[in-house]
Amino acid sequence: MTSVLAADPTAPDYLAAVTWAGQHDAAVLLEGGKKALVAGGADAASASVKQSAVFDFETGKWSDPLVLGTARQLHALTPLTGGKALITGGISAAGGPALATAELYDPAENKWTPVEKPMKAARWGHSAVALSNGKVLVSGGSTLRPGGKVMALRTAELFDPATKTWEPAGELTDARTGHVAVVLSGGKKVLVCGGTVPVGTADDPALAFCEIYDSAAAAGTSPWTVAATMRFPRSGHTATALSDTSVLVTGGKAPGVTAEGAFDPFARATAEIFELTGTTGTWKDATPMPGGRAFHRAVAVGGGQVVVTGGADDVTNEAGYRSVLRYDAGDWKPVTGLAEGRWGFAAVASGTTVLVAGGIASTGLAAATQKPELTKTAEKFGSGS
Repeated sequence: MTSVLAADPTAPDYLAAVTWAGQHDAAVLLEGGKKALVAGGADAASASVKQSAVFDFETGKWSDPLVLGTARQLHALTPLTGGKALITGGISAAGGPALATAELYDPAENKWTPVEKPMKAARWGHSAVALSNGKVLVSGGSTLRPGGKVMALRTAELFDPATKTWEPAGELTDARTGHVAVVLSGGKKVLVCGGTVPVGTADDPALAFCEIYDSAAAAGTSPWTVAATMRFPRSGHTATALSDTSVLVTGGKAPGVTAEGAFDPFARATAEIFELTGTTGTWKDATPMPGGRAFHRAVAVGGGQVVVTGGADDVTNEAGYRSVLRYDAGDWKPVTGLAEGRWGFAAVASGTTVLVAGGIASTGLAAATQKPELTKTAEKFGSGS
């Protein structure tokens, strides 16, 4: 199997200094699958940026930068039915308060329009996924307490693109931020897994707890139910649908611990699969990756295959990984590595072609200046056999 890499010198300057540190803030594929959208993010000084750009897979070119109404990072970017995209929440400055605002991107008009009504709760580090009924489920995330300390949220809400209004969507069983949400069951259910809860320590504890949102839950009952627990608590991990009823979860921050609290130095190389069976679903071990990683990206490329790209072991004194793997039929196969290692970047797949853009190349002692060094390239490669 081969991979063809191509650094893209036509990428707009905006992408030469942007990283995306969240789980749902990076690239999305627009309807039709021929274009990808990136928006917002943070620059080398950790300041939020206001630009966005569209990549055309057929021409291999980027659009001129498009300006958001509000600079934001740690937001969520969600593709909608009909080709539009929704950006929600985030922060406008590192350490600043959460945003409750949202904007809609219209590819026909090639511009962003603010949503008149804000979310019911300001948040960053949240998830936002589109359901089969066209609505967007926004859940969890972080906000600041009145005293300025960070707290995780249990609240969830639904955005209706038709009316541009928000409505409550119950409460998660566990407050969480930095988690991953994956749509299953034809867009009627959503699996939420992992993440962290701020507790005032230097490193927020990772969660193994999972839950399921059911858009068809009976009136008067909570749409959220407890799901089976992952074997390993995870943050900085990925979760990718293999099918309409199964999800592949990979990696996470080191050091790793088991769900029982025991230290496991190999946890960050582990992978596990969720099966949507019964009321809680089940988890089973998948073949571990050849090496551990966190802050990587994973994209589905069809046929139950997933491509895992880049990442790092930590965010201090670290260089980004060039390694690329393809999960296929229960096994991991190497793909030609990136030209430039990175983590916290954007990644999206159109068919078997994967686009990566932006991200952090190195920090601390691993960087020439001992300051965060952001990548200055976008790359694309074919992941097929």
